[in-house]
Amino acid sequence: MFRAAGRSSTKAIGDDAESLASANLQRQGLVLVQRNYRLAGGPHARGAEIDLTLRERDGTLVFVEVRSRADARHGGALASVVTAKQRRLVRAAQHYLLRLPVLPPCRFDVVAVEAGEVHWVQAAFDAA
Repeated sequence: MFRAAGRSSTKAIGDDAESLASANLQRQGLVLVQRNYRLAGGPHARGAEIDLTLRERDGTLVFVEVRSRADARHGGALASVVTAKQRRLVRAAQHYLLRLPVLPPCRFDVVAVEAGEVHWVQAAFDAA
């Protein structure tokens, strides 16, 4: 399993996976805009967080969900981005976009980290 030395909490593992995903995407030419954008307050904000927000060279804003799993049992990391999670990500992205004066093209990607390997799925789901 992907773990930093001496760090084994779920939060630490998630943070490490996000760092690995961010570095990988930046090597691919994306520019990090923000990490861990969260909706504030209220029961409807539960789980409404965008792990990474990056920008492609063409200006596309990329909202990235990072999932980490030790292995592919139970469908693996990609399968864990279920419809309810997708809806929460879309809601957080809509909130994020309200801050911008001009709406750029956007997409939702998923980065799965399994056994230390990074798998990047572009346009993994739509906002519809």
